[in-house]
Amino acid sequence: MPVMPAPGPDAQPLTPPFDGFVQRQIDAAKQDLAQRLGVDLAAIEVASVEAVTWPDGALGCPRPGMVYIQVLIDGLRILLRVGDQIYPYHSGNNQPPFLCDLQLGPQSIPPRQAPGNTP
Repeated sequence: MPVMPAPGPDAQPLTPPFDGFVQRQIDAAKQDLAQRLGVDLAAIEVASVEAVTWPDGALGCPRPGMVYIQVLIDGLRILLRVGDQIYPYHSGNNQPPFLCDLQLGPQSIPPRQAPGNTP
């Protein structure tokens, strides 16, 4: 099972209805992914949204060879699903959401479990 970049221990799951700022961030992430994949917005599902405090300027998505400011940054981790693939979007510090792990591509995720059928 692939390992996804994990937010800090203080991640707070958010649930709909989202406030205006969070909804705009989700919409921007969905628009970006639709354009990247060449799919209709309706094909993109919001798997989860979390408010996170990133430990540094990498916003949970460090790139090799880069140096980042060492300061706590409030942001979001938005997971979008297309079919059986999940795409992690990160944001923070008033930056629009960006697709994390471009070099790795999408992360495979297991099929959703029916309520009460957890392994």
